[in-house]
Amino acid sequence: MRFDLTDLRLFLHVAEAGSITAGAERAALALASASARIRGMEAVAGTALLQRGRRGVAPTPAGEAVLHHARLVLQQMERMRGELGDYARGLKGHVRILGNTAAVTEFLPEPLAEWLATHPRIDIDLEERPSHAIVEAVAAGLADLGIVADMADGGAADGGLERIPFRIDRLVLAAPRGHPLAARRRIAFAEVLGEDFVGLSPGSALQDHLARHAARAGRPLKLRVRLGGFDAVCRMVEQGVGLAVVPETAARRCRRSMAIRAVPLSDPWALRRLSICVRSLGALPVHARRLVEHLREDSRQT
Repeated sequence: MRFDLTDLRLFLHVAEAGSITAGAERAALALASASARIRGMEAVAGTALLQRGRRGVAPTPAGEAVLHHARLVLQQMERMRGELGDYARGLKGHVRILGNTAAVTEFLPEPLAEWLATHPRIDIDLEERPSHAIVEAVAAGLADLGIVADMADGGAADGGLERIPFRIDRLVLAAPRGHPLAARRRIAFAEVLGEDFVGLSPGSALQDHLARHAARAGRPLKLRVRLGGFDAVCRMVEQGVGLAVVPETAARRCRRSMAIRAVPLSDPWALRRLSICVRSLGALPVHARRLVEHLREDSRQT
């Protein structure tokens, strides 16, 4: 069988996205070209590799086999690129990272910027996902590393992964100055569920996390507006639109320029220990392993 690297990358993207259209976009291919490549792969294999349905596509058993080997081949290519180092001046490495909301927005931008500045030939693909989905993706070889929360109320399971401590993330209630709750020293999440809230955009891992805890308490969040980032959320809080649950780091940053207060949540799940998770640190491509070491050293200095 003859599958080239473009075929394998495309198939991996299609399987991850559950869509040929989205997979083609990720692979930077025209839809017609991507569809033709998939058909060509199936012709060479002599069997269907994708099960097509109204809601997208999913790998068939034969497709799962191709997916497994595609991951191995592409990982080996990444390892080769890293290990060639200075001899591979024309090659670029690529590291795929998955992180929860706090990791992606609060803890990763600065250390990643520092690392990218000193590694101009390495690109990073950073995507936000819930912790449980990150563990599954890293365990399946869909990402080099993930940043996940080990939550007191049953966060992401180990999934057989290696874990490296990264950060402590505390969730707080952001309230406008003068609000009756702003004077509280601590407060339980269930106590504020009758209030109006400002939330993050649909698909946010943190917003989904909060929605689950509200559902457990039997009182869904009353979201007046959703926004794309913590600064915008806190600005709405300052204007009295509603309350918000945000990482303590975001609340501290925003209250320097906004009239808001941060009230610690008393719920055990509001204190989250973030960890770097990998399938095997020793098996990572060299550049990905160096990035993990950089993140570990950065966490020690904070």
